[in-house]
Amino acid sequence: MLAAYFNKNVTEAGLDEAGRGCYAGPVYAAAVILPRDFYHPLLNDSKQLSEKQRDLLRPIIEKESIAFAVTAVDNNEIDRINILQASFAAMHRSIDKLTVLPELLLIDGNRFKRYNSTPHECIIKGDGKYAAIAAASVLAKTYRDEYMQQLHQEFPHYGWDKNKGYGTAIHRKAIATVGLCKYHRKSFSIQPKLF
Repeated sequence: MLAAYFNKNVTEAGLDEAGRGCYAGPVYAAAVILPRDFYHPLLNDSKQLSEKQRDLLRPIIEKESIAFAVTAVDNNEIDRINILQASFAAMHRSIDKLTVLPELLLIDGNRFKRYNSTPHECIIKGDGKYAAIAAASVLAKTYRDEYMQQLHQEFPHYGWDKNKGYGTAIHRKAIATVGLCKYHRKSFSIQPKLF
């Protein structure tokens, strides 16, 4: 079962990102502050949930949260500053957009770039341990998936409606056939000659 909080005496925001390892599209990050008594039996690391379960949870998290924000850093900025820095930038922008100031940040993963003077805890596999991080993982994933569905309409041959920009066989084959498009991350080693 997910823990409701890390420290019950402070206002905590859970943070997670989606799309870090993709060949194409933006990286998304979400920040979520949940009430301490929030509970939903389905809530878990978004990777452990079906698309249907994530889509069910998203409006519940948005309605029940004290505050939430979701932001993206596009592929051009990723290429300019690198994917790790882009992930941090997306998280920072999400914190900026929160309507309630968190006193502690719970970060999924083992690294984070300090946000002002706000204390933070990096928690490996945190999206499977803390409700607020799990909620952030669901929002980041659903918002990004929705956006990749839109990009799929523009470039259907890459199969982004299914692979969401990850380097699946269908995606790699399409790159080898038609090359890269404006949404691909050029700093990633995905040139057709490599396949």
